[in-house]
Amino acid sequence: QVQLVESGGGLVQAGGSLRLSCAASGRTFSRYCMAWFRQAPGKEREFVAAISWSWSGGSTNYADSVKGRFTISRDNAKNTVFLRMNSLKPEDTAVYFCAATPVSGNYLYTVGAAYEYWGQGTQVTVSS
Repeated sequence: QVQLVESGGGLVQAGGSLRLSCAASGRTFSRYCMAWFRQAPGKEREFVAAISWSWSGGSTNYADSVKGRFTISRDNAKNTVFLRMNSLKPEDTAVYFCAATPVSGNYLYTVGAAYEYWGQGTQVTVSS
């Protein structure tokens, strides 16, 4: 079992930055593919970014809407995954969820159904 707790959300003006954190506890953190998803009011949950398992770093994948603005990273020693969000836009407003799924190799998943564990979410609001 893995527990995920997100933090770092808040209110920011358009063009600003935030860094989300997701602290994991439970089983060995490093052997999990990790991802961020978001859900805006009245919309379906959507993929934001994912990072594969690795002893250091990991390959990454981003939604086209955030590519070049968001950066996902992980610190296995601290059991934490981060999402650095720059040049935020009002359309980035959503609840952001951290997700994890155990993997046996360097796999990345961009669909929510692939993830076994989810956090409770953190609200990000970008004002215009």
